[in-house]
Amino acid sequence: MYGVLADAVVLLHAAFVLFAVAGVLLVWRRPRVAWLHLPVVVWGVGIEWSGAVCPLTPLENQFRQRAGETGYGHSFIEQYVLPVLYPDGLTRSVQLELGVLLLVFNVIVYVCLWRRHVKTARP
Repeated sequence: MYGVLADAVVLLHAAFVLFAVAGVLLVWRRPRVAWLHLPVVVWGVGIEWSGAVCPLTPLENQFRQRAGETGYGHSFIEQYVLPVLYPDGLTRSVQLELGVLLLVFNVIVYVCLWRRHVKTARP
């Protein structure tokens, strides 16, 4: 049962990261989703810039250990995302760059959304 819970946490974590990165595209189609997306972006950027570990990582590790598996001592990004994107591993500068990319991408799209809203709101 704990192995299933650990896998569920991984899926939730992956969905959260995906929503932080690409959720702005959903906001483009459904602007009301912004109230949910903006806090997710703030959290994602904050975690990346602070070098902290998301609380979902220790939760997954706890479930894995209770299932008799081994956990891991680093972040979700290091465990699942970076092996695909950056095989050499996560460095502090890469974390900062990921946070900047996330922030810049979202700012650009939100500025475009705001301009579109202002343009359509004019009489």
